[in-house]
Amino acid sequence: MTSHVWPSGGRHIRLSGEESAAQSHPRGHLVYAAGGVLTVRTERGTSIVPANRVAWTPAEFTHRHRAHGDTDMRIVFLTPSLAGLLPGRPAVFQTSGLAREVLLALTGPRNYEDTESGYSRSQRSRLLRVLVDELHEAPEQPLHLPEPRDDRLRAVARILYETPAENATLAELGRTVGAGARTLSRLFRDELGMTFYEWRTQLRVHHALVLLAGGHDTTRTAHACGWANPSGFITAFTTIVGTTPGRYRTGRQAGTHGTRPGGDGSGPAPEADR
Repeated sequence: MTSHVWPSGGRHIRLSGEESAAQSHPRGHLVYAAGGVLTVRTERGTSIVPANRVAWTPAEFTHRHRAHGDTDMRIVFLTPSLAGLLPGRPAVFQTSGLAREVLLALTGPRNYEDTESGYSRSQRSRLLRVLVDELHEAPEQPLHLPEPRDDRLRAVARILYETPAENATLAELGRTVGAGARTLSRLFRDELGMTFYEWRTQLRVHHALVLLAGGHDTTRTAHACGWANPSGFITAFTTIVGTTPGRYRTGRQAGTHGTRPGGDGSGPAPEADR
């Protein structure tokens, strides 16, 4: 791993499969994958961060970062006043073109190289305000998978984490874990704020992002994640991630610019294949 760290942020080039130690910080921070895919795990659940999203982790939340595919990870710490404009829980936001450019600027060479062109404190403060304003207006994305607390839900989640392609109904899973479908359905709504099928779809899309980062094609990924045909997978993936699996897999996302791990984000990615 190659790292540059400074008081207000950092940049880490992580190889596929690398995971950080559990840690927490006195300030909240944003994590952006300029290339590759990241997962951020806290006691509240797991956020997946593809290259067109940014994850927010509030202060004092114990967390781990894991890279899926070689990943260019950018970190920006926020002052308490700016952090107060974002949720008090982990969340994932879509990155606008402006937010992306500010994230790259705040974590690029001008921050850690010994150069006279580095940002002044006032310049950095202005950039941070622009970034938080953009995120404050951005809708939250369904890329944070909440972690169950009830033992029965945990048992169901364990089955699906291990075998995302499992197509058993909630009643069938309930018989395996010793709970009725009605009880489990209520627990999913009350504890996780979504239906069983919504939660399972998000879990499958999380798994799909990891497989795509590893080079799997759309058809193989669809089947590995439980879809009988690629069209259903493409629809679900596009709804949640905002681009098709094919565009995402090649790093040529419609409406976004990608960077390769180790790049500085100064140039656009090629146009998306259709």
